[in-house]
Amino acid sequence: MKDYRYIEGVATLELNSDKCVGCGLCATVCPHRIFEIRDRKAVILDFDACMECGACAQNCPTEALSVTPGVGCASYLISAWIHKLTGRKLDQGCC
Repeated sequence: MKDYRYIEGVATLELNSDKCVGCGLCATVCPHRIFEIRDRKAVILDFDACMECGACAQNCPTEALSVTPGVGCASYLISAWIHKLTGRKLDQGCC
């Protein structure tokens, strides 16, 4: 996880441990493996490795997780990829 670093302290990821039932879906779907189940609850192993894709929140059956997808690095990487495919520069508007 230490290899997947973005801007420190900006991820919008939030975990409400009171709502968590320890199902482990967040740990299963997270592409950067930032979750672990300990004592029947999810814990965030590395907050700053979150790329804000939203997979954890979308799959949480109790809505214990929230994240605003597209706010952080994932949005930038997707935007850069689209701009590369279309030939536009990143500083140009897409719409």
